[in-house]
Amino acid sequence: MPLLAIAALSARMLAEAARHDGFDVIALDVFGDADTRRACSQWQPIGSPAALRIDAAMLLSALSRLAQRGDVIGWIAGSGFDGQADLLARGAAVLPLIGTPADAVRRVRDPQTFFDALDRQGIAHPPVRMTAPVDATGWLVKDAWGCGGWHIRPALCAEPAPAHHYFQREVAGTPMSVTFLANGSDACVLGFNQLSVRRFGARPFVFCGAIGPVALPAGVAQRIGAAVRGLTAAFALRGLASLDFMLDGAAFSVLEVNPRPPASLALYGGRGVVMAHLRACLDGELPLESSVRSGASVQGAEIVFAPRAFALDAAAVQRLADLAAIAAIAAIAGCHDLPFAATHFNAADPVCSVSAQGDSAAQVQGLLAQRCAAVHQFLETLR
Repeated sequence: MPLLAIAALSARMLAEAARHDGFDVIALDVFGDADTRRACSQWQPIGSPAALRIDAAMLLSALSRLAQRGDVIGWIAGSGFDGQADLLARGAAVLPLIGTPADAVRRVRDPQTFFDALDRQGIAHPPVRMTAPVDATGWLVKDAWGCGGWHIRPALCAEPAPAHHYFQREVAGTPMSVTFLANGSDACVLGFNQLSVRRFGARPFVFCGAIGPVALPAGVAQRIGAAVRGLTAAFALRGLASLDFMLDGAAFSVLEVNPRPPASLALYGGRGVVMAHLRACLDGELPLESSVRSGASVQGAEIVFAPRAFALDAAAVQRLADLAAIAAIAAIAGCHDLPFAATHFNAADPVCSVSAQGDSAAQVQGLLAQRCAAVHQFLETLR
């Protein structure tokens, strides 16, 4: 089997998808959870869970060891590299990076460059500015290098914008994304997704999960697809990626592009997506949209966050794993990213994730709520 490396804050989703496509996987991530270790032949840490960031020295050392083996075809960068184009470039010099090149990531993550490109192509987006508005009412401040929504907060009047931050007008609508596959000049839409966000203290827009594929009005879907193709050509995007937008009736406003395999990939992981990623990156080959979207049921995934600070000892970790493994306990089935060993969590730390499948977004949303509640109920027994 071809040997492929996956590097991310959490490599589980990509590792499972790659294994499904016939790859032997070496996973490099921060958590080393039980599911990730099952999905790969080897796991190497590239950071501390408490820091929730990729350690550059650990990553480069791991990639160097893999390059010395001579049998690893390359590595795919997942979550955790947002705003780290320099690290991507250094990693690509050690072992081939299979994805959007570092220079393109740097450009698409630069707010001035990105929103200028949207304006040139006539793609709608919320009003943005690089300096603070005199009246900050209705404005947000965002970190162009951030991810997961933790960096988004209401703006303050006349506050200076830190490096790589910008101000964006808050707009009405439903948070959505489109998952797509790009080959540097063209793109194929895999599906549209409804995103779940919630407030954590002063952070009002934290990403919690996604449901998809969901149907959009044909005209809206066509215009968003055109935007994806235009931005792919403008920034030479390659491989799996996503575009986030707000949908308000028949109108949409583009928020950002994630130039790497997104969290919404969890909704499309059983369709040869990692093999398609390699073919798009290495050969410029794109599948027909009908071949990746036909017959799709609705999938959902949601992160379960710690409601308070607590610790899982080894016995509790095993109990949670046992519950998740018993399919008859439907409320807690579909539980992923389970801790591998005894772990301490702070309030709002990710504990695990749950998934569900159904005939409609509403049905899947209900199942996800039930399964999140079941995990929280289990955690309450630890008091």
